[in-house]
Amino acid sequence: MGGSDPGQPAGRPGRSAHPGADLAGQRRPVVSIPHTPLRPLWLCRSCAAPWPCAPARLRLIQEYADDRVALLVYLGGMLHDAAGELHRLHPDDGPDPARLFARFLGWATGPTVRCARR
Repeated sequence: MGGSDPGQPAGRPGRSAHPGADLAGQRRPVVSIPHTPLRPLWLCRSCAAPWPCAPARLRLIQEYADDRVALLVYLGGMLHDAAGELHRLHPDDGPDPARLFARFLGWATGPTVRCARR
């Protein structure tokens, strides 16, 4: 009667008494959150810095290494979206256009940004 295995803990058959006990000794994969914009706030999803944050800029420079014009077109589109969304969030004291330009395009237009070829 009761056909329970003496080696099994009390409870449901085939289950550990403590749900996390099986995972205690295992390594869990590190979940990496990409440095992408959290819209409409335009903060980085990963580090909460104003987007594009430094890691996002590095990634963009690498992705567009062979096509700087495409990088600027992409960033110009993002600037357009950000200006509209940030203005809707704060209609009375919206974002300063010069600061938004510097944040989205200024860093990518200067001579110090090198799009190294692989």
